[in-house]
Amino acid sequence: MKKDTHPTYYPNAHIRCACGQDFVVGSTKEFIEVETCSKCHPFFTGERRFSSKLGQIQKFKKRLEKKGKK
Repeated sequence: MKKDTHPTYYPNAHIRCACGQDFVVGSTKEFIEVETCSKCHPFFTGERRFSSKLGQIQKFKKRLEKKGKK
């Protein structure tokens, strides 16, 4: 078996969420920053958030409707 093929494992890696939540997990990176966690993600909190931006499919359909009306 080859030596030094696996990355270094950090059993006490720190994770920081954008909401301010900090927790410790095992990872190959020593420090990780994430945008959402189980404390602030809508799936886990039960909150409903609506984005004001349209998705790519909705934008495409909207352009098709405009072209069809002309």
